[in-house]
Amino acid sequence: MQVEVAERLPAAAVGEVRALLEAALAADGVRPVSEESELRLQHGGPVGGVDLTVRDDAGTLLGYARLELPPGDPEAEAELVVAPASRRRGVGTALVTRVEELAADRPLRVWAHGELPGSAELARRRGYDRARVLLQMRRPLDGVDPTPRPALPDGVSVATFRPATDEDAWLRVNARAFASHPEQGRWTRGDLTLREAEAWFDPAGFFLAWRETPGGQELLGFHWTKVHPAGDAGDEPIGEIYVLGIDPDAQGMRLGRALTDVGLAHLRARGLSAVLLYVEEENTTAVALYERSGFTRHAVDVSWRRAPRR
Repeated sequence: MQVEVAERLPAAAVGEVRALLEAALAADGVRPVSEESELRLQHGGPVGGVDLTVRDDAGTLLGYARLELPPGDPEAEAELVVAPASRRRGVGTALVTRVEELAADRPLRVWAHGELPGSAELARRRGYDRARVLLQMRRPLDGVDPTPRPALPDGVSVATFRPATDEDAWLRVNARAFASHPEQGRWTRGDLTLREAEAWFDPAGFFLAWRETPGGQELLGFHWTKVHPAGDAGDEPIGEIYVLGIDPDAQGMRLGRALTDVGLAHLRARGLSAVLLYVEEENTTAVALYERSGFTRHAVDVSWRRAPRR
């Protein structure tokens, strides 16, 4: 068993890893790595990121990890997955050991999607602590009005995203709305462009709230929805509140409620029966709001953290 490290995997290896990810999804019912890691696997990523693979003596792929070592960032972050047929054979331990070696003196965070028993056991055994918990919440779309009439402030209207036109305005508001978020607030034009090129991207489900001003229009907030095909997040297609953000200067205008209603109506009109979202467990205000809106907890992703050994 050998762990190989590459700044970019060749196309054939990328195909093998994607097949491994699909096998893990089918076995566990949760996607084994984040959307961001999948995009970086396929298209490359920022400086410092590497892909790790484990193979047996016959060359069969047994496991995969994505490690981010961004220059200037004091911490490293990783995700890993072991082929279902190769678990309990030391593959996960081999991957984590190599990831820790590469992280060197940086604190290391490792995401466990779905908090499967094997991942929690491995993390605790190697001295990791639960550092961050991301909840996946879901609700049915029964009862959602497919043709809502949201109450909007005077001078505010909702329109769908215009590719090659609205990117800069969206990036500005996204950065302001998620200034304290460790991932979302750092999105670049490249991050947005990658998603616009994905098969699931649909500008008809990407809603922007604009205010008329003497100088033109000002973006106040947005609700970007996503549709997961059957087999991606369940047996049936399911919608997602992908990103919902309001400019800090527009807080208090009830735009979040209005944009939520518009997005849910769009997903209901697509014939979907349920919707999911992700929210930080420690954001108790948001969790309580979603629970009052009919969402219940469905799954948990855990970021395990270990300080470097001195």
